[in-house]
Amino acid sequence: MTEQEANKRFGKAERDLVALGIAAAAIILFVATGGSVLPKVVRSIIGNGSGPDHLLVNAMLLNIALIIFGWRRYRELTSEITERRKAEEIARKLAELDPLTDCLNRRSMEQATDELRRLSNAHGKAVAFVMIDLDNFKQVNDMNGHGIGDRVLTELANRLRKCLPHDIPLARLGGDEFAFAISYLPGETERIDELVAKLFDAVCARIEVDGTVIDSTISIGIASDHDANGKAGEVADGETLMHHADIAMYHAKKNGKNRYFWFEPNMESELRFRNELEAGIRRGVRKGEFVPFYEQQIDLDTGEIVGFEMLARWQSPELGLVNPEIFIPIAEEIGVIGEMSEQLMSQAFQDARQWDPELTLSVNISPVQLRDPWFAQRLLRLLVENNFPAHRLEIEVTETCLHENIGMVRSLIESLRNQGVQVSLDDFGTGYSSLSQLRTLPFDRIKIDRSFVRELQNGDNTKIVDAIVSLGSGLEMPITAEGIENEKILKVLREMGKLKGQGYLYGRPEPSEQVAERLREKGKLIVAVAPDETGQQAVDSEDTKRHA
Repeated sequence: MTEQEANKRFGKAERDLVALGIAAAAIILFVATGGSVLPKVVRSIIGNGSGPDHLLVNAMLLNIALIIFGWRRYRELTSEITERRKAEEIARKLAELDPLTDCLNRRSMEQATDELRRLSNAHGKAVAFVMIDLDNFKQVNDMNGHGIGDRVLTELANRLRKCLPHDIPLARLGGDEFAFAISYLPGETERIDELVAKLFDAVCARIEVDGTVIDSTISIGIASDHDANGKAGEVADGETLMHHADIAMYHAKKNGKNRYFWFEPNMESELRFRNELEAGIRRGVRKGEFVPFYEQQIDLDTGEIVGFEMLARWQSPELGLVNPEIFIPIAEEIGVIGEMSEQLMSQAFQDARQWDPELTLSVNISPVQLRDPWFAQRLLRLLVENNFPAHRLEIEVTETCLHENIGMVRSLIESLRNQGVQVSLDDFGTGYSSLSQLRTLPFDRIKIDRSFVRELQNGDNTKIVDAIVSLGSGLEMPITAEGIENEKILKVLREMGKLKGQGYLYGRPEPSEQVAERLREKGKLIVAVAPDETGQQAVDSEDTKRHA
């Protein structure tokens, strides 16, 4: 039922003809009977005549009762209508407003934006739609609880109201997303830029709730129904403006957060490509399109292969061979990194079973996987299923993982090491790990980040790498140097001590077939032979076969 129909119905109820008719008829009859009965009653009381007719007296009393009944009925009805009007008003507000912040909700914001555009365009003005998202709000809820999170959102809404003109429609679109629409003169986008700058200053100030201090930042996307030159665009409605602002806000998130962007058409193309990538990654996981490549790890003193690091590659039917820098961050965001990693490790374990038993296999672990309290159990299950010895596996953990949940990381490392798995600290020097963490966390190895190793070719930039090597020696942790790209770097590293290294000097990452061929040439590939009499499958190395 529409609001107009409801008002019409209430209007009829307020003019209830039955109740009014009863009361009106009773009053008329009361006047008629009362005019005859009351004079006789008065004369009877003063002793000047006989009393009134009993039938007329009863009729008059009945009229009085009907008048009282009709009036009470009418009063009760109007009171009920008033209460129902209040209830309807509350329901309307609940349908249009966000109950937590008292801002408009998404549906009513679209209507308010359309109405603002209609009025603004009629007066030759443009409309900008501004979408605001609180960065890392999920962590606020996870660390402090949803009660604190709700109060942070309420405070954010209040700060936005103080910065905006009082007649500007402000909405909470859901979660930690807010939006408002504002009119401005076409071509004068700097007015919106100035307002957004005020928002950053006001909203990004720290929020204190019950002694808990929240340092917040925001990402903002802006869309307009006019271009930068003041020309009217092709925006059809408020929903389109909202969509464009959302794309611009996502662009701000992707580019580091705590910033804002105006919508540009190419952003939509990028987002469409991103969505296609997400769909392709999900499909690729289902179809097994992700395959392991392997990078050699070398003993720098002897030049011999001592192991391989597994690196993921995506053999996409549409895009070809895709590097992990493109798909790993997306896989982490959409929640498929765990399944993808398990598929890759299973295949890598099968490949590595054919290598010389002295060769190790290193596998990088995503920070997302380390948030899973059952990760160690999942990994050990994969080792058992693929019959791969735990002592040949080395798990690589980046420094950034240490700051998310140090307790869980310590428990996970200890659990893996108890089963014989080696654990190394990857990209050392690029994060914020402290000496106390290195001393207390049971790492087996430190890997120097390639950015430091690459500087060794300058000759005199050796202090950082030398310090890391000395630190590893003091903590009795072996060192692996990444990014060895030429003989000059190799020479400097050899002079620093007994190290393991990897880099393009020894070759680029290879698929399993090329690794098998390389190991076959070096006599380090195990070849399966027919089962023996006991039914057990025996193995011989290529080196054994050549000397048999």
